[in-house]
Amino acid sequence: MALTIGERVQRFLLVLVPRLLLALFKLVSPGTKRPKHLPPIRNPLLTLSAVQLAEKIRRREVTSVEVVQAYIDRIQEVNPLLNALVKDRFPFAIQEAARADKLIEEENGGEEVLRNRFPLLGVPLSVKEAFALQGMPNSGGLKSRGKVLASVDAPSVALLKRAGAIPLGVTNTSELCMWMESSNHLYGITSNPYDLERMCGGSSGGEGSLIGGGASVIGIGSDIGGNVVSNDGQVPPCSGLQNDYLGSGPMCRYAEDLLPLLKIMAGPTADKLSLSEEVDLKKLRFFTVVDDGGSPLTSPLDNQLIQAQKRVAARLEADLGVKVKEVSFPQLKYSFQIWDTFLALPDKDGKPPQPFVEQMADGGSVWPVWELIKRIFGRSEHTLAAIGLALMQSSHSSKPSQFILKQKEELQKEIDDLLGTDGVLLFPSHPILAPKHHHALFTPFNCGYTGILNILGLPVTQCPLGLSKERLPLGVQVVAGKLQDHLTLAVALYLEKAFGGWVDPGVV
Repeated sequence: MALTIGERVQRFLLVLVPRLLLALFKLVSPGTKRPKHLPPIRNPLLTLSAVQLAEKIRRREVTSVEVVQAYIDRIQEVNPLLNALVKDRFPFAIQEAARADKLIEEENGGEEVLRNRFPLLGVPLSVKEAFALQGMPNSGGLKSRGKVLASVDAPSVALLKRAGAIPLGVTNTSELCMWMESSNHLYGITSNPYDLERMCGGSSGGEGSLIGGGASVIGIGSDIGGNVVSNDGQVPPCSGLQNDYLGSGPMCRYAEDLLPLLKIMAGPTADKLSLSEEVDLKKLRFFTVVDDGGSPLTSPLDNQLIQAQKRVAARLEADLGVKVKEVSFPQLKYSFQIWDTFLALPDKDGKPPQPFVEQMADGGSVWPVWELIKRIFGRSEHTLAAIGLALMQSSHSSKPSQFILKQKEELQKEIDDLLGTDGVLLFPSHPILAPKHHHALFTPFNCGYTGILNILGLPVTQCPLGLSKERLPLGVQVVAGKLQDHLTLAVALYLEKAFGGWVDPGVV
């Protein structure tokens, strides 16, 4: 559907104005002389998946202590550049690795017994700081919670530890996990391992940066998107209908780790996902959506992302003999508005979500306008992104837009009917390549590309597709019908083999 003249003017301004503001921002910001890229990975243990590491540890081909130490060494090498891990527990991790090695030595039942009891025995793990990890900070990036330590493990963390995984520490997040860039006034800003001048995403950007930089093999992240993994033990806690849209899940470099990690993290609810079911890709129906329909709020889609998604469609057709059908949904133009509206809806008992200003004050309240004035003079404890979100929420109408509610209802039905139990959809991950630090402040509505799928409650697997000409990651979202996670995971495995998967950011 073509844009109107007014929408085209609006889009032009939304592209031009952020670029002018960013140029001004660069003029007044101090420059840095640090290197732009990470050193390459040298230890071959860091290039193995968690599944492979666990197998080698069980077979005594390598010790858990050696693996954990290899990751500690890599973290100490790259974290001063990334600022991804904000608190480590290295001494405890080494002790736990030694206990894992001793358990393997004393086990008489053989490798199979260990695999069934402790599928991740001895494998290192990183955890988003918003998740409770006993003894570690649990602030959610909120400065006033800087001294809060978790007294227990979040359920998903406990399940992974019970499976034998060894936490190395906790990673950075955006303030209260509600922004696209992992930056806060407690820990600072986290950088992209492929270009240290660029953002790594959020709110699980610390995890993404550490894993992408080869300094962690598996991790725990979360997003405003629904699944069956427990959301308990996170900061901030869910309220209103947010628990329907907040999803916790695995993050990793290698696709073969996704399914076993999700099985463990989902615990007793894993059966809902049919994760043990074999998937024949040739029997699936494939669809592709080019963009969000030309929303005037979002940036135009980068051509390199367009071409990468086209290559995926072409490869699927060539390899599997399937037809990838291009489809469109006019409601996607309102993706951000739908996301924003549904996060503010009350729960089934009519109780509204906790206001963001109260979360910012950790139980009290703040005045966003006053915080903005303080921020101008460098006196606020809150990021500009958090203040902006608080201002936006304070301007919300008490009643949601019926038009937006209708758009979501129609979109939900159309996509659910299209995908069913055997459909897979390709959708852009973001309209632009990884932005420079703070650039997202000037393009806040681009989060609609991921946010809309969260609100629809659909399983999504983000799949890497190599690097751009600027050596920045390309990727695509692989989407399936509700509870059909096994389909997206199967496609992720295929795409990793077809396009090479994760690329060491230190190899230029």
